[in-house]
Amino acid sequence: MQTITIQEAQTKLAQLVDAAIAGDEVFIHETGKPKIRLVPVDSVPTKRKLGIFAGKLTVPDDFDAQLPNDILDGFESS
Repeated sequence: MQTITIQEAQTKLAQLVDAAIAGDEVFIHETGKPKIRLVPVDSVPTKRKLGIFAGKLTVPDDFDAQLPNDILDGFESS
C-alpha cells in the first residue's frame, strides 16, 4: 500500500498508475486525510444484473396482508 500527497502524485502519476495496475493500493491524501484511492478499472465493481432469480421464487398472494394485532402490538409497544 502506498500513501502519497497530491503534490507527489502529480510528478509520479505514471508510476502510480503502473503500481495500481500491478495490484498495489495507492492512496492520495491531502493534509493527512485520504482523498482518493487509485485502482485499475477492472477492479471496479460491475453493475448488478437484475432478474437473476426470475421464475425461481414465488410470492404468496397475501404477502402484503396486515399482520395480526398481537404481532403489531409487539412493534408498537416500548
